[in-house]
Amino acid sequence: MSEALPLTPAAPHVDPCAGLHASSSEGTSRAVGLVEAMRRARKGTQPTPAEITEAQESLERRIRAHMSKGRVQVTLTDNRYTMISVRRVARERDKSGARHEKRYEVRLHHMFADADPVITRALAKYVVDNDSDASRVLGDFIDENTEHVRGRARRTPTQVIFTAGENYDLRQIFDELNERYFDNKIDASITWGARTGRPKRRNSIKMGSYSVEDRLIRIHRSLDRAFVPQFFVAWIVFHEMLHQVHDIRVKNGRREFHSKEFYADEAQFERYDEARMWERQHLDALLTY
Repeated sequence: MSEALPLTPAAPHVDPCAGLHASSSEGTSRAVGLVEAMRRARKGTQPTPAEITEAQESLERRIRAHMSKGRVQVTLTDNRYTMISVRRVARERDKSGARHEKRYEVRLHHMFADADPVITRALAKYVVDNDSDASRVLGDFIDENTEHVRGRARRTPTQVIFTAGENYDLRQIFDELNERYFDNKIDASITWGARTGRPKRRNSIKMGSYSVEDRLIRIHRSLDRAFVPQFFVAWIVFHEMLHQVHDIRVKNGRREFHSKEFYADEAQFERYDEARMWERQHLDALLTY
């Protein structure tokens, strides 16, 4: 899932996949209200605010999903100098003599609260193995999100699942593709993205995204229009479904969202060539929404 980069007016672009990049405006923000909550917590007069507790527990769960063993305890901070710190605690015995799993106490800047699965996997590898490739990925992520260090957290509304559009029902499209191409093995939810304001001409647009940890596909509402053929919507949905089949690789310390194998499978879509041709012919209309 790659990020659609702004282009010049002479070279408009439609990205069929919104990507797992942390700066995606379609992503579900796990940092809502964290800065304000941390300010309240610093006063020390009340229990830890619920926003912080929920974000920490969510991040613990998502990091733990990439660990074969051990426990992780996350504390989110707004420290401007130390973005990651890890304390590795050896296996301990309780009063009954039973040994517990090794524990990792991790302090992370709140920029990691809504990190994508590639980053949470890199966190797991760095925490457990102090992996050098993971360290490089995390370094890039920190560089890309320096605005969080200055205290500006994004505010994105909670995602609501909504499959029935004005012209297309995404659940019906998803189910048909799942049966035809995936033997009903894709386990994911699907929804139309958030509504936008007045129509405007854009230089780029992200047609869809897939959240690995939430198993959620989002499709841009620009596609829920009468002039957009169903086979084109289906192609975008098919593309996002493939992300549950193909893992996101890290090559030379960089995230590879679409491998050669991914593109080869995407080309198996029955109307693949027709969909790409239709996209090229209707770029301007797609970008005006």
